[in-house]
Amino acid sequence: MDSKPEKKPHALCMPAPYQGHINPMLKLAKILHSKGFDITFVNTEFNHQRLLKSRGSDSLRGLPSFRFEAIPDGLSTPENHDASQDVPSVAKTMDEDCLDSFKSVIAKVNVTYSPVTCIVSDFHMGFTLAAAKDFNIPEFLLWTCGAGSLICFDQYPILLEKGLMPIKDPSFIVNGYLDTVLDFVPTMSGIRLKDIPPFVRYSNPGDEYMTRWVMLQSERAKSASAIIFNTFDELDRDVLDAVSSIYPPCYGIGPLNLLENKIVDKTLASLKSNLWKEDAECLSWLDTKAPSSVIYINFGSITVMTPQQLVEFGWGIAKSNYSFLWIIRSDLVIGESSILPAELLKETNDRGLLVSWCPQEQVLKHPSIGGFLTHSGWNSTIESISSGVPMISWPSTGDQQTNCWVCCNKWGVAMEIDNDVKSDDVRKLVVELMNGEKGNEMRKNAADLKKKAEEACTSPLGSSMVNLEKIIHHMNASTT
Repeated sequence: MDSKPEKKPHALCMPAPYQGHINPMLKLAKILHSKGFDITFVNTEFNHQRLLKSRGSDSLRGLPSFRFEAIPDGLSTPENHDASQDVPSVAKTMDEDCLDSFKSVIAKVNVTYSPVTCIVSDFHMGFTLAAAKDFNIPEFLLWTCGAGSLICFDQYPILLEKGLMPIKDPSFIVNGYLDTVLDFVPTMSGIRLKDIPPFVRYSNPGDEYMTRWVMLQSERAKSASAIIFNTFDELDRDVLDAVSSIYPPCYGIGPLNLLENKIVDKTLASLKSNLWKEDAECLSWLDTKAPSSVIYINFGSITVMTPQQLVEFGWGIAKSNYSFLWIIRSDLVIGESSILPAELLKETNDRGLLVSWCPQEQVLKHPSIGGFLTHSGWNSTIESISSGVPMISWPSTGDQQTNCWVCCNKWGVAMEIDNDVKSDDVRKLVVELMNGEKGNEMRKNAADLKKKAEEACTSPLGSSMVNLEKIIHHMNASTT
Protein backbone atom coordinates (compact mmCIF):
# COMPACT_ATOMS: atom_id res chain seq x y z
CA MET A 1 0.00 0.00 0.00
CA ASP A 2 1.37 3.43 -1.01
CA SER A 3 2.25 5.76 1.83
CA LYS A 4 0.35 8.98 2.11
CA PRO A 5 2.27 11.87 0.47
CA GLU A 6 3.95 14.13 3.00
CA LYS A 7 2.10 17.38 3.56
CA LYS A 8 4.32 20.36 2.68
CA PRO A 9 4.57 22.98 5.42
CA HIS A 10 3.15 26.40 4.55
CA ALA A 11 4.21 29.49 6.54
CA LEU A 12 2.21 32.69 6.31
CA CYS A 13 4.53 35.59 7.19
CA MET A 14 3.28 38.95 8.46
CA PRO A 15 5.86 41.71 9.07
CA ALA A 16 5.16 44.96 10.88
CA PRO A 17 4.71 47.56 8.11
CA TYR A 18 8.05 49.37 8.48
CA GLN A 19 11.23 49.00 6.43
CA GLY A 20 13.29 47.78 9.39
CA HIS A 21 10.74 45.03 10.11
CA ILE A 22 9.97 43.95 6.53
CA ASN A 23 13.65 43.28 5.74
CA PRO A 24 14.34 40.63 8.41
CA MET A 25 10.94 38.97 7.91
CA LEU A 26 11.64 38.56 4.20
CA LYS A 27 15.04 37.08 4.99
CA LEU A 28 13.43 34.62 7.40
CA ALA A 29 10.75 33.74 4.83
CA LYS A 30 13.41 33.02 2.20
CA ILE A 31 15.34 30.86 4.68
CA LEU A 32 12.18 28.87 5.47
CA HIS A 33 11.45 28.48 1.75
CA SER A 34 14.94 27.04 1.26
CA LYS A 35 14.08 24.55 4.00
CA GLY A 36 11.05 23.25 2.10
CA PHE A 37 8.25 25.63 3.14
CA ASP A 38 5.63 27.19 0.93
CA ILE A 39 5.52 30.90 1.78
CA THR A 40 2.76 33.49 1.70
CA PHE A 41 4.15 36.94 2.55
CA VAL A 42 1.62 39.58 3.63
CA ASN A 43 2.42 43.29 3.33
CA THR A 44 0.10 46.24 3.82
CA GLU A 45 -1.32 47.58 0.57
CA PHE A 46 0.63 50.83 1.02
CA ASN A 47 3.97 49.04 1.32
CA HIS A 48 3.03 46.55 -1.42
CA GLN A 49 2.62 49.49 -3.81
CA ARG A 50 5.84 51.11 -2.59
CA LEU A 51 7.75 47.91 -3.31
CA LEU A 52 6.30 47.76 -6.82
CA LYS A 53 7.34 51.39 -7.35
CA SER A 54 10.88 50.98 -6.02
CA ARG A 55 11.64 47.57 -7.52
CA GLY A 56 9.47 47.32 -10.64
CA SER A 57 6.11 45.84 -11.59
CA ASP A 58 7.45 42.27 -11.74
CA SER A 59 9.24 42.40 -8.39
CA LEU A 60 6.43 40.77 -6.38
CA ARG A 61 5.44 38.04 -8.78
CA GLY A 62 7.33 35.62 -6.58
CA LEU A 63 7.27 31.90 -7.34
CA PRO A 64 4.46 29.33 -7.26
CA SER A 65 5.70 28.42 -3.78
CA PHE A 66 6.53 31.98 -2.63
CA ARG A 67 3.74 34.49 -3.14
CA PHE A 68 2.76 37.94 -1.92
CA GLU A 69 -0.58 39.13 -0.55
CA ALA A 70 -1.66 42.50 0.86
CA ILE A 71 -4.13 43.83 3.41
CA PRO A 72 -5.25 47.43 4.05
CA ASP A 73 -3.63 49.25 6.97
CA GLY A 74 -6.69 51.39 7.71
CA LEU A 75 -4.91 54.68 6.91
CA SER A 76 -5.40 57.11 4.05
CA THR A 77 -2.50 57.28 1.60
CA PRO A 78 -0.05 60.12 2.38
CA GLU A 79 0.74 62.72 -0.27
CA ASN A 80 4.38 61.68 -0.31
CA HIS A 81 4.33 58.01 -1.31
CA ASP A 82 8.01 57.67 -0.33
CA ALA A 83 7.50 58.99 3.20
CA SER A 84 7.44 56.68 6.20
CA GLN A 85 4.05 56.44 7.85
CA ASP A 86 3.48 57.71 11.38
CA VAL A 87 4.35 54.82 13.72
CA PRO A 88 1.63 55.30 16.40
CA SER A 89 -1.06 55.73 13.72
CA VAL A 90 -0.05 52.56 11.91
CA ALA A 91 0.21 50.60 15.16
CA LYS A 92 -3.26 51.70 16.26
CA THR A 93 -5.09 51.00 13.00
CA MET A 94 -3.33 47.68 12.40
CA ASP A 95 -4.13 46.52 15.92
CA GLU A 96 -7.76 47.63 15.86
CA ASP A 97 -8.83 47.20 12.23
CA CYS A 98 -6.82 44.47 10.50
CA LEU A 99 -7.77 41.19 12.17
CA ASP A 100 -10.67 40.46 9.80
CA SER A 101 -8.55 41.29 6.73
CA PHE A 102 -5.77 39.03 8.00
CA LYS A 103 -8.22 36.17 8.59
CA SER A 104 -9.57 36.67 5.06
CA VAL A 105 -6.06 36.21 3.65
CA ILE A 106 -5.63 32.97 5.60
CA ALA A 107 -8.98 31.67 4.32
CA LYS A 108 -8.09 32.67 0.76
CA VAL A 109 -4.68 31.00 0.63
CA ASN A 110 -6.01 27.88 2.38
CA VAL A 111 -8.35 27.38 -0.58
CA THR A 112 -6.26 28.82 -3.41
CA TYR A 113 -2.90 27.26 -2.57
CA SER A 114 -2.49 24.92 0.39
CA PRO A 115 -3.50 24.98 4.05
CA VAL A 116 -1.41 27.32 6.20
CA THR A 117 0.43 25.16 8.73
CA CYS A 118 2.03 27.96 10.77
CA ILE A 119 1.98 31.73 11.05
CA VAL A 120 5.21 33.68 11.42
CA SER A 121 4.35 37.17 12.56
CA ASP A 122 6.26 40.18 13.77
CA PHE A 123 6.16 40.38 17.57
CA HIS A 124 4.50 43.79 17.15
CA MET A 125 1.64 42.36 15.10
CA GLY A 126 0.12 40.61 18.11
CA PHE A 127 -3.42 40.85 16.75
CA THR A 128 -2.51 37.94 14.45
CA LEU A 129 -2.41 35.56 17.43
CA ALA A 130 -6.21 35.75 17.61
CA ALA A 131 -6.41 34.58 14.00
CA ALA A 132 -4.00 31.73 14.71
CA LYS A 133 -6.23 30.64 17.57
CA ASP A 134 -9.39 30.83 15.43
CA PHE A 135 -7.80 28.69 12.69
CA ASN A 136 -6.03 26.40 15.20
CA ILE A 137 -2.65 27.18 13.64
CA PRO A 138 0.55 27.51 15.71
CA GLU A 139 2.17 30.96 15.59
CA PHE A 140 5.83 31.87 15.85
CA LEU A 141 6.93 35.45 16.47
CA LEU A 142 9.94 37.28 15.04
CA TRP A 143 11.48 39.95 17.28
CA THR A 144 13.17 42.26 14.78
CA CYS A 145 14.70 44.67 17.29
CA GLY A 146 17.75 44.18 19.48
CA ALA A 147 17.25 41.36 21.97
CA GLY A 148 18.24 43.60 24.87
CA SER A 149 15.45 46.02 24.05
CA LEU A 150 12.82 43.36 24.81
CA ILE A 151 14.24 43.12 28.33
CA CYS A 152 13.90 46.92 28.56
CA PHE A 153 10.36 47.03 27.17
CA ASP A 154 9.45 44.56 29.89
CA GLN A 155 10.53 47.16 32.46
CA TYR A 156 7.80 49.61 31.40
CA PRO A 157 5.31 48.50 34.10
CA ILE A 158 8.03 48.69 36.75
CA LEU A 159 9.14 52.15 35.65
CA LEU A 160 5.54 53.37 35.82
CA GLU A 161 4.89 51.71 39.20
CA LYS A 162 8.05 53.18 40.72
CA GLY A 163 7.16 56.66 39.42
CA LEU A 164 10.44 56.85 37.49
CA MET A 165 8.44 57.48 34.31
CA PRO A 166 6.83 59.37 32.69
CA ILE A 167 9.07 62.41 33.01
CA LYS A 168 7.62 65.22 35.14
CA ASP A 169 8.24 67.96 32.55
CA PRO A 170 10.48 68.61 29.49
CA SER A 171 13.35 69.86 31.67
CA PHE A 172 13.93 66.27 32.82
CA ILE A 173 15.24 65.42 29.35
CA VAL A 174 18.19 67.81 29.73
CA ASN A 175 18.73 68.24 33.49
CA GLY A 176 20.57 64.95 34.07
CA TYR A 177 17.58 62.96 35.35
CA LEU A 178 17.80 60.51 32.46
CA ASP A 179 21.34 59.61 33.57
CA THR A 180 19.82 57.79 36.56
CA VAL A 181 21.28 54.26 36.67
CA LEU A 182 18.79 51.40 37.03
CA ASP A 183 19.76 48.42 39.19
CA PHE A 184 16.88 46.08 38.39
CA VAL A 185 17.19 45.41 34.64
CA PRO A 186 18.37 41.81 34.01
CA THR A 187 21.66 41.47 32.06
CA MET A 188 21.95 45.27 31.79
CA SER A 189 24.17 46.34 34.68
CA GLY A 190 24.78 50.09 34.53
CA ILE A 191 21.99 50.91 32.09
CA ARG A 192 20.45 54.38 32.51
CA LEU A 193 16.93 55.72 32.10
CA LYS A 194 18.06 57.39 28.86
CA ASP A 195 18.94 53.96 27.42
CA ILE A 196 15.41 52.56 27.88
CA PRO A 197 13.22 52.78 24.74
CA PRO A 198 11.85 56.32 25.10
CA PHE A 199 8.09 55.86 24.53
CA VAL A 200 7.64 55.54 28.31
CA ARG A 201 8.85 59.11 28.80
CA TYR A 202 5.58 60.43 27.28
CA SER A 203 7.62 63.29 25.80
CA ASN A 204 6.11 63.10 22.30
CA PRO A 205 2.54 62.81 20.98
CA GLY A 206 1.55 59.16 20.77
CA ASP A 207 4.06 57.96 23.38
CA GLU A 208 1.42 57.12 26.00
CA TYR A 209 -0.47 55.02 23.46
CA MET A 210 2.75 53.34 22.28
CA THR A 211 3.66 52.45 25.87
CA ARG A 212 0.31 50.72 26.40
CA TRP A 213 0.60 49.12 22.95
CA VAL A 214 4.06 47.69 23.69
CA MET A 215 2.85 46.23 26.98
CA LEU A 216 -0.14 44.67 25.18
CA GLN A 217 2.08 43.05 22.54
CA SER A 218 4.39 41.71 25.26
CA GLU A 219 1.47 40.09 27.07
CA ARG A 220 0.04 38.60 23.88
CA ALA A 221 3.43 37.15 22.91
CA LYS A 222 3.33 34.78 25.87
CA SER A 223 0.80 32.61 23.99
CA ALA A 224 3.07 32.12 20.96
CA SER A 225 4.78 28.80 20.20
CA ALA A 226 8.28 30.34 20.15
CA ILE A 227 10.07 33.62 19.53
CA ILE A 228 12.81 34.04 16.93
CA PHE A 229 15.57 36.65 17.26
CA ASN A 230 17.90 38.13 14.65
CA THR A 231 20.97 37.61 16.81
CA PHE A 232 23.36 34.81 17.77
CA ASP A 233 24.11 33.07 21.03
CA GLU A 234 27.69 34.30 21.29
CA LEU A 235 26.40 37.89 21.22
CA ASP A 236 23.19 37.68 23.27
CA ARG A 237 23.04 34.36 25.15
CA ASP A 238 22.53 36.05 28.54
CA VAL A 239 19.63 38.12 27.18
CA LEU A 240 18.00 35.16 25.42
CA ASP A 241 18.17 33.12 28.64
CA ALA A 242 16.57 35.96 30.59
CA VAL A 243 13.82 36.46 28.00
CA SER A 244 13.13 32.71 27.86
CA SER A 245 12.24 32.81 31.56
CA ILE A 246 9.36 35.18 30.73
CA TYR A 247 8.27 34.17 27.23
CA PRO A 248 7.96 30.96 25.19
CA PRO A 249 11.24 29.37 23.99
CA CYS A 250 13.55 31.96 22.41
CA TYR A 251 15.99 31.17 19.59
CA GLY A 252 18.71 33.32 18.06
CA ILE A 253 19.20 32.45 14.39
CA GLY A 254 21.09 35.50 13.22
CA PRO A 255 22.63 37.43 11.76
CA LEU A 256 19.86 36.72 9.23
CA ASN A 257 21.86 38.41 6.47
CA LEU A 258 24.65 35.84 6.92
CA LEU A 259 22.23 32.91 7.22
CA GLU A 260 20.43 34.06 4.07
CA ASN A 261 23.70 34.22 2.14
CA LYS A 262 24.61 30.74 3.37
CA ILE A 263 21.48 28.73 2.64
CA VAL A 264 18.97 30.62 0.44
CA ASP A 265 18.84 29.30 -3.12
CA LYS A 266 19.42 31.59 -6.10
CA THR A 267 15.82 31.36 -7.31
CA LEU A 268 14.92 33.86 -4.57
CA ALA A 269 17.77 36.27 -5.25
CA SER A 270 15.48 38.77 -6.99
CA LEU A 271 13.10 39.04 -4.03
CA LYS A 272 14.11 42.20 -2.17
CA SER A 273 12.28 44.51 0.21
CA ASN A 274 13.67 48.04 -0.05
CA LEU A 275 10.86 50.59 -0.10
CA TRP A 276 13.21 53.18 -1.64
CA LYS A 277 14.92 52.79 -4.99
CA GLU A 278 18.53 51.77 -4.41
CA ASP A 279 21.50 53.56 -5.96
CA ALA A 280 23.93 50.74 -6.65
CA GLU A 281 26.41 53.05 -8.43
CA CYS A 282 27.74 54.06 -5.03
CA LEU A 283 29.53 50.68 -4.97
CA SER A 284 31.55 51.72 -8.03
CA TRP A 285 32.42 54.97 -6.25
CA LEU A 286 33.59 52.98 -3.22
CA ASP A 287 35.79 50.88 -5.51
CA THR A 288 37.91 54.01 -6.12
CA LYS A 289 38.64 54.52 -2.40
CA ALA A 290 41.44 53.08 -0.26
CA PRO A 291 40.70 50.33 2.30
CA SER A 292 39.00 51.54 5.51
CA SER A 293 39.08 55.18 4.30
CA VAL A 294 35.35 55.98 3.97
CA ILE A 295 32.78 56.68 6.67
CA TYR A 296 29.29 55.48 5.80
CA ILE A 297 26.39 57.57 7.15
CA ASN A 298 22.79 56.33 7.23
CA PHE A 299 20.10 57.16 9.79
CA GLY A 300 17.66 54.50 8.60
CA SER A 301 14.14 54.63 7.23
CA ILE A 302 12.24 56.47 9.99
CA THR A 303 14.65 58.77 11.89
CA VAL A 304 14.15 62.48 11.22
CA MET A 305 16.21 65.50 12.26
CA THR A 306 16.03 69.28 12.29
CA PRO A 307 17.69 71.39 9.57
CA GLN A 308 20.24 72.54 12.18
CA GLN A 309 21.14 68.95 13.12
CA LEU A 310 21.68 68.13 9.43
CA VAL A 311 24.03 71.11 9.06
CA GLU A 312 25.96 70.23 12.25
CA PHE A 313 26.44 66.66 11.04
CA GLY A 314 27.45 67.93 7.61
CA TRP A 315 30.12 70.36 8.81
CA GLY A 316 31.44 67.87 11.36
CA ILE A 317 31.90 65.25 8.68
CA ALA A 318 33.43 67.82 6.33
CA LYS A 319 35.94 69.02 8.97
CA SER A 320 37.07 65.44 9.62
CA ASN A 321 38.61 65.43 6.11
CA TYR A 322 37.56 61.80 5.56
CA SER A 323 35.73 60.55 2.49
CA PHE A 324 32.09 59.76 3.13
CA LEU A 325 29.05 58.05 1.64
CA TRP A 326 25.90 59.66 3.07
CA ILE A 327 22.37 58.36 2.61
CA ILE A 328 19.95 61.30 2.77
CA ARG A 329 16.27 60.39 2.35
CA SER A 330 13.91 63.00 0.93
CA ASP A 331 11.99 63.00 4.25
CA LEU A 332 15.03 63.01 6.56
CA VAL A 333 14.59 66.64 7.64
CA ILE A 334 11.46 67.67 9.53
CA GLY A 335 9.20 69.82 7.37
CA GLU A 336 11.94 70.85 4.90
CA SER A 337 13.91 69.47 2.00
CA SER A 338 17.05 67.54 2.97
CA ILE A 339 19.61 69.89 1.39
CA LEU A 340 23.10 70.67 2.70
CA PRO A 341 24.61 74.17 2.37
CA ALA A 342 26.15 74.87 -1.06
CA GLU A 343 29.53 75.83 0.45
CA LEU A 344 29.68 72.50 2.30
CA LEU A 345 28.91 70.56 -0.87
CA LYS A 346 31.59 72.52 -2.74
CA GLU A 347 34.19 71.84 -0.05
CA THR A 348 33.52 68.07 -0.01
CA ASN A 349 32.81 67.54 -3.70
CA ASP A 350 35.96 65.46 -4.28
CA ARG A 351 35.48 63.15 -1.28
CA GLY A 352 31.78 62.92 -0.54
CA LEU A 353 28.89 61.12 -2.20
CA LEU A 354 25.24 61.75 -1.33
CA VAL A 355 22.54 59.25 -2.40
CA SER A 356 18.92 58.69 -1.37
CA TRP A 357 19.20 54.94 -0.65
CA CYS A 358 21.70 52.14 -1.16
CA PRO A 359 22.24 48.37 -0.87
CA GLN A 360 23.47 48.64 2.72
CA GLU A 361 24.69 45.09 3.22
CA GLN A 362 26.97 45.39 0.19
CA VAL A 363 28.16 48.81 1.32
CA LEU A 364 29.09 47.63 4.82
CA LYS A 365 31.00 44.67 3.39
CA HIS A 366 32.99 46.92 1.05
CA PRO A 367 36.69 47.06 2.01
CA SER A 368 36.77 50.85 1.72
CA ILE A 369 34.31 51.32 4.62
CA GLY A 370 36.12 52.15 7.85
CA GLY A 371 33.22 53.22 10.06
CA PHE A 372 29.46 53.69 10.25
CA LEU A 373 27.58 56.72 11.62
CA THR A 374 24.19 55.18 12.39
CA HIS A 375 20.89 55.62 14.23
CA SER A 376 21.47 52.16 15.77
CA GLY A 377 18.40 50.47 14.36
CA TRP A 378 18.87 46.75 14.88
CA ASN A 379 19.25 45.78 11.22
CA SER A 380 22.00 48.37 10.79
CA THR A 381 23.62 47.27 14.05
CA ILE A 382 23.69 43.54 13.33
CA GLU A 383 24.77 44.11 9.71
CA SER A 384 27.61 46.34 10.90
CA ILE A 385 28.70 43.77 13.49
CA SER A 386 28.57 40.94 10.94
CA SER A 387 30.73 43.07 8.61
CA GLY A 388 33.25 43.97 11.32
CA VAL A 389 32.58 47.72 11.06
CA PRO A 390 32.72 49.93 14.21
CA MET A 391 30.07 52.61 14.75
CA ILE A 392 29.20 56.08 15.96
CA SER A 393 25.66 55.94 17.31
CA TRP A 394 23.00 58.68 17.24
CA PRO A 395 19.84 56.91 18.49
CA SER A 396 16.41 58.55 18.40
CA THR A 397 13.53 56.15 19.10
CA GLY A 398 12.27 52.60 19.50
CA ASP A 399 15.02 50.14 20.43
CA GLN A 400 17.82 52.41 19.22
CA GLN A 401 18.86 53.79 22.62
CA THR A 402 19.20 50.29 24.03
CA ASN A 403 21.09 49.04 20.97
CA CYS A 404 23.45 51.99 21.34
CA TRP A 405 24.05 51.21 25.02
CA VAL A 406 24.90 47.53 24.48
CA CYS A 407 27.17 48.36 21.53
CA CYS A 408 29.06 50.94 23.60
CA ASN A 409 29.07 49.23 27.00
CA LYS A 410 28.80 45.44 26.51
CA TRP A 411 30.44 44.84 23.15
CA GLY A 412 32.78 47.82 22.74
CA VAL A 413 32.02 48.39 19.06
CA ALA A 414 30.48 51.89 19.15
CA MET A 415 30.70 55.42 20.56
CA GLU A 416 27.62 57.53 21.30
CA ILE A 417 27.09 61.09 20.08
CA ASP A 418 24.86 63.45 22.03
CA ASN A 419 21.38 64.16 20.68
CA ASP A 420 22.27 67.86 20.70
CA VAL A 421 24.60 67.54 17.72
CA LYS A 422 27.60 69.87 17.46
CA SER A 423 29.90 69.83 14.45
CA ASP A 424 33.09 69.80 16.57
CA ASP A 425 31.86 66.71 18.45
CA VAL A 426 31.04 65.00 15.13
CA ARG A 427 34.50 65.82 13.77
CA LYS A 428 36.30 64.50 16.87
CA LEU A 429 34.30 61.26 16.92
CA VAL A 430 34.78 60.61 13.20
CA VAL A 431 38.55 61.14 13.48
CA GLU A 432 38.67 58.87 16.55
CA LEU A 433 36.54 56.21 14.87
CA MET A 434 38.60 56.14 11.69
CA ASN A 435 42.11 56.28 13.14
CA GLY A 436 42.16 56.83 16.90
CA GLU A 437 43.24 54.48 19.67
CA LYS A 438 39.64 53.84 20.78
CA GLY A 439 38.50 53.49 17.18
CA ASN A 440 41.15 50.86 16.53
CA GLU A 441 40.12 48.96 19.67
CA MET A 442 36.49 49.05 18.53
CA ARG A 443 37.54 47.80 15.10
CA LYS A 444 39.35 44.89 16.74
CA ASN A 445 36.25 44.04 18.82
CA ALA A 446 34.03 44.28 15.75
CA ALA A 447 36.34 41.95 13.80
CA ASP A 448 36.15 39.42 16.65
CA LEU A 449 32.34 39.53 16.68
CA LYS A 450 32.27 39.24 12.89
CA LYS A 451 34.24 36.00 13.13
CA LYS A 452 31.86 34.62 15.78
CA ALA A 453 28.82 35.64 13.71
CA GLU A 454 30.21 33.83 10.67
CA GLU A 455 30.88 30.68 12.69
CA ALA A 456 27.33 30.77 14.10
CA CYS A 457 25.83 30.87 10.60
CA THR A 458 28.22 28.84 8.45
CA SER A 459 29.44 25.95 10.59
CA PRO A 460 27.05 22.94 10.69
CA LEU A 461 27.37 23.07 14.47
CA GLY A 462 27.17 26.86 14.64
CA SER A 463 24.69 28.12 17.21
CA SER A 464 22.37 29.80 14.70
CA MET A 465 22.38 26.79 12.38
CA VAL A 466 21.51 24.51 15.31
CA ASN A 467 18.77 26.87 16.52
CA LEU A 468 17.33 27.11 13.02
CA GLU A 469 16.98 23.33 12.87
CA LYS A 470 15.17 23.40 16.22
CA ILE A 471 12.73 26.00 14.89
CA ILE A 472 12.19 24.04 11.66
CA HIS A 473 11.48 20.88 13.65
CA HIS A 474 9.01 22.77 15.83
CA MET A 475 7.22 24.21 12.78
CA ASN A 476 7.19 20.92 10.89
CA ALA A 477 5.68 19.15 13.90
CA SER A 478 2.52 21.15 13.23
CA THR A 479 2.03 19.51 9.82
CA THR A 480 1.80 15.94 11.10
